[in-house]
Amino acid sequence: MDPVISIRPLLAVAIAGLAALAVLFLHKRENVRDLVSPLAAVVMFVIVASMAPTVLSGGTVELRLFEVLPGIDFAFRVDALGMVFATVSSLLWILAAIYSIGYMRHLHEHAQTRFFACFATSLAAAVGGAFAANLFTLVIFYEVLSLVTYPLVYHHEDEAGWAGSRKYLVYLMGASKSVLLAALALTYHIAGSLDFVPGGLLAKANASAALLTVVYFCYLFGFAKAAVMPMHAWLPAAMVAPTPVSALLHAVAVVKMGVFCVLRVVFHVFGTGLMGGLGLGIATAYLVSFTILMASIYALTRDDLKARLAYSTVSQLSYVVLGAVLLSPVAMVGGIIHIAAHAFSKITLFFCAGSIYCASGKRNISDMAGIGRRMPWTMGAFFVASLSMIGVPPTAGFVSKWYLTLGSVQAGEIAFLVVLLASSVLNAAYFLPVSYVAFFGGERPEGLSKVREIPLVTVPLVATALLSVLMGIFPGYFVALAEGVVR
Repeated sequence: MDPVISIRPLLAVAIAGLAALAVLFLHKRENVRDLVSPLAAVVMFVIVASMAPTVLSGGTVELRLFEVLPGIDFAFRVDALGMVFATVSSLLWILAAIYSIGYMRHLHEHAQTRFFACFATSLAAAVGGAFAANLFTLVIFYEVLSLVTYPLVYHHEDEAGWAGSRKYLVYLMGASKSVLLAALALTYHIAGSLDFVPGGLLAKANASAALLTVVYFCYLFGFAKAAVMPMHAWLPAAMVAPTPVSALLHAVAVVKMGVFCVLRVVFHVFGTGLMGGLGLGIATAYLVSFTILMASIYALTRDDLKARLAYSTVSQLSYVVLGAVLLSPVAMVGGIIHIAAHAFSKITLFFCAGSIYCASGKRNISDMAGIGRRMPWTMGAFFVASLSMIGVPPTAGFVSKWYLTLGSVQAGEIAFLVVLLASSVLNAAYFLPVSYVAFFGGERPEGLSKVREIPLVTVPLVATALLSVLMGIFPGYFVALAEGVVR
């Protein structure tokens, strides 16, 4: 099928960019300013959704803007993998924008104009990366995302904020300025192009196995947003940011950009044939399995709810990579749809953590005894999202984990099936006690009599919890896109 030439990929990115400018322009009119992000999010989602029929029928939507170097264009190409990421990002931005208004206003946060402008620009970068036609365009948006989320991480401008934001920038920019840049240069030297190619740009490259292996691991660790150990420490450090930022970092844009980039490398730079021939798939699978288990163990030891969720994210991201590098079709489908399953569930969990903090000022799980009786909608949503993270039907997490476990069997790699099962047990061990303490724990002497849920914060988190259930019941859209990538 011939590609559809359209300006819609650029419009999707431009809408978020224009929203950021509008937020800055309207800084003195707070009510109007705060309406900009939800409205822009709806428009972006409609534009993204309008391209879904073409992609689901096996086509692509393309737009080439200008040539940078011979063989390198700044260009957009909307395919099945990009649609997974873009759909999740644009849909969740609608709910995140509403949640952010309630959260920031209730806590009377400072610098709200800067916050909403950077938030909108982050979504522009995320969708731009999703629709990138080549490595050059992808890395441009990857870097923009790092830079515009930096002010969000240091939002509170205190000592902890500056320390966390420095680590955030050092890890992400340091990796990209060293090993990632080297990987790009070597790829261009070997292939004479940076375009994404079905089956792999380097699949027929005339290069040694040693050189290709070096290039691959430069990509794996250069895309540090994927948080594969040991490139994970920035992620828990970034928890000093406001909770809507944590949701952005962990569910919508930043970390998903990391694993999305790794999937692009696996599927469209190296290709599954070359990955298997060089033994890179199995090597990466062992590496990310270590990340899955160790991050889960770290999560068990954290009493701070956001810190526990942060280490959970480190673990869950590696599910996506594991599915891709197992190189069996079913596992690859599972890895791709886990992008969406994790996003719907994890943003709910962070929204709940923020709701608890807004209502009670509490951060530690040990201080939340009985809070579920005061905040039933919040903690009910938390419980539903926890079940999804564990992989209990009929939630989204069950669907992705089902594909991953079947894919492990299909690949003949029973060791990774054991890893997935052990990880699910660990998920239950660090998620379910939170709900138990909240609903059945005895209230502290100081009590929670004044704790009440905040509607503008509670409604979005209930909606995202419902999304995690709806995807579990009706996974067809994301499964179809994932199968389109694997074909």
